[in-house]
Order: sequence, then structure tokens, then C-alpha cells
Amino acid sequence: MQVEPTSLPGVVILTPRVFPDTRGFFYESYSQEALRGHGIETVFVQDNHSKSAKDTLRGLHCQLPPAAQVKLVRVVRGAVWDVAVDIRRGSPTFGQWAGVELSAENYRQLYVPIGFAHGFCVLTDEAEVLYKTSHVYSPTLERGIIWNDPALGVTWPIAEPLLSARDQRAGTLGDYLADTPFVYDGE
Repeated sequence: MQVEPTSLPGVVILTPRVFPDTRGFFYESYSQEALRGHGIETVFVQDNHSKSAKDTLRGLHCQLPPAAQVKLVRVVRGAVWDVAVDIRRGSPTFGQWAGVELSAENYRQLYVPIGFAHGFCVLTDEAEVLYKTSHVYSPTLERGIIWNDPALGVTWPIAEPLLSARDQRAGTLGDYLADTPFVYDGE
């Protein structure tokens, strides 16, 4: 497995070794041992699978402690633009974002640690995204930040995304900070 850093410490792109032949291909999509070999000790407890139409944007989402989640995101059909935003107060990269195209063809995965908001938009007619989380979903501890917050300046490859009602109501990073009692320490 190849591990590639992004501009955000802790957010990494993982690319597995793929073994193609005339029948198709094989690869290990997840190996706790391989991740440990790269210093990633996360224990995942839930798998999620979403299917979305072109121009759908899901995010930017996070969960507060004690239900904060690490995510390991991959695409098994189509392609998405996947984004992580540093929301750790005191972090040298606070408010900065990193994005990467994940697709069924490039096999890449994005590892998103606790302290980062996450979202993606669909680039193809449809996309299916699978992601592991280190904590179960907790609706009362979930938070969202609006996808086009000018304070973040995320460069999305779509101008008018399809959003859920919840994502349409999401506030800015400033709203999140004002309403969130938890303070990430930047680690």
C-alpha cells in the first residue's frame, strides 16, 4: 500500500496494490496490519455505503466527541471529489482544506482523522462511496458546515450541487465554532 501525504497533517491518500489479470483484478481494500505498518492505529466499527447522482454534494460533516469519527473513504463505482477541512482550533492548518479525486478506476482512499470535516461531490453520472468509521453514527453529535463557506474557500468542481435539506441548512465555520463547546487542541 502506498501512503501519500496531503497538505493537512494526518490526512493521507492510500493507494493499494492492485493485481489485474484477464479475469479482472484483486486488491486488499482494507488491512489493519498494513495501516499499522504506516503508523495508522485506527479501529473501525462501522461501514457505510452511499449511492449518489451526478452533482450531489454530501458534507461538510463531522461528529463531536465522544462520538468523533475517523473516516476511511473509497469509491467502488464512478468518481467523486473528496474533501477534508481542518476544524481543529489551534492547529497551524485550521480552516484549510485538501481535496482528491477518488474513483473506482484509481482505487485511491482518503483517511480523514478526528478534527476534520468531510464531504464529497459526485463527478460521474452516479457514484457509490464506501467508508469506514471509527465510531457509530450519532445524530445528536453530528454537525455540518456549509459547502460553500467563503471562509474556507473550498474549490468544488461543480457550481450548483444537489444538497440534502440538512446540508442546505448548515451554517458557516464561524457558526460551527460559536455553537460547538468542544475545542480541538490541534493535535
